[in-house]
Amino acid sequence: MTGAVARAGRRAGRGGRSVLDGLASVGLAVTNLPLLVVSIVVLALAPVPFLGLALVPWTMSLVRMRANLERRRASRTGVLVTCPYHPAPERAVPGGWQRFRWTVTDPATWRDLAWLAPGALVGCGLGLIGVLVPLYGLAGLTLAPVWIWLGTGWYGYGSIWSVDSIVVGLLCVPQGAVILAGGLSVAPWLRRVDAHFARLFLAPTRTAELRLRVTQLTVTRADTVDAQAAELRRIERDLHDGVQARLVSLSMVIGLVDELLDRNPAGARRLLAEARESSGAALVELRHLVRGIHPPVLAERGLGGAVRALAIGLPVEIAVEVDLPGRPDTPVESAAYFAVAETLTNLIRHSRARRGSVILRHAHGILKIVVTDDGAGGADPASGSGLRGIERRLAAFDGTMTLSSPPSGPTVITMELPCVLLSPRTTPSSVMD
Repeated sequence: MTGAVARAGRRAGRGGRSVLDGLASVGLAVTNLPLLVVSIVVLALAPVPFLGLALVPWTMSLVRMRANLERRRASRTGVLVTCPYHPAPERAVPGGWQRFRWTVTDPATWRDLAWLAPGALVGCGLGLIGVLVPLYGLAGLTLAPVWIWLGTGWYGYGSIWSVDSIVVGLLCVPQGAVILAGGLSVAPWLRRVDAHFARLFLAPTRTAELRLRVTQLTVTRADTVDAQAAELRRIERDLHDGVQARLVSLSMVIGLVDELLDRNPAGARRLLAEARESSGAALVELRHLVRGIHPPVLAERGLGGAVRALAIGLPVEIAVEVDLPGRPDTPVESAAYFAVAETLTNLIRHSRARRGSVILRHAHGILKIVVTDDGAGGADPASGSGLRGIERRLAAFDGTMTLSSPPSGPTVITMELPCVLLSPRTTPSSVMD
């Protein structure tokens, strides 16, 4: 019962936020038409020397700011709309020819302009529906209490809701409650419809997607090379400062034992005991180093078993659901495991969550991982919470990460990795275990 009430409360909260988003859509839609008028006037003045070079890029930057705001609002509803613009020239200066050319030759600029008018109509229309329907229900819900408070001289909210007796007012209460609940339920759906409509104009075209993909691959390749170099330096440093130092010390002790074996057997035995302790410590350090490269539990139990083992040791209740008929290649499996580990670490450190879940599924050649929590939300990849590192780790295998984390929660992180599952296999344990 308590769980049902909590779920109803969360749905009502999401509906209320969607109503506020609808109200914001109405306000933002009003700004589209002035932007469109100013853009048309400025483009008409583009042939004027110097004036067009200065005004056109400045005006288009305002249009891009408005379009990027709509892309972010659409992404918050779960409809991902990536930024499609060409990268700015390195030496483009305000008022210069390069900046003007960069602006007007980008197809995304004209798609932004084409969206302003229909985007205003659709955003305003859907926003008004999402706001007025719950308000109408709220008016009916409060009709009887207000009538009792104001007295019999008050006849309701004009022609919208009218009342002439307490019986009529009480009959309006359940009607208003149903309309209010329906409006709160429909409001998120209306926001998604508005987001999908914006995506038709503001998402990159097929050509732009290919260009962005090439750029992304170039960047991720460089990031992967840098990350691998940093990881190799870390392993080299750990080996040099830890295991190697202990092995050198062990070699020196064995040399001393060889010298004392005939002259001082008791001293030699003490040195052998020290050598045994030193070799044990070196083995422990080497095991820790190997776990950081590829955890033995991952090799033994696979991704699902390793994630379950990881979740058991956390102070927060984590439900793990696994639907993997096979195992990915070892590099993909390792990347997915460390991505989940980093995500759960962020959950413990930053979310203040009481429970969470991890879902692992494979379908249509995609390994999909969904990590959720009931924490405070507000996660931001730019805040340094490790999400950027997860993105880079997944990008090395052509994977993606999407984040939904409104300020009041819940946080939902969806990771997707293209891969083919192999038949279940058993990997022998490490000889050091």
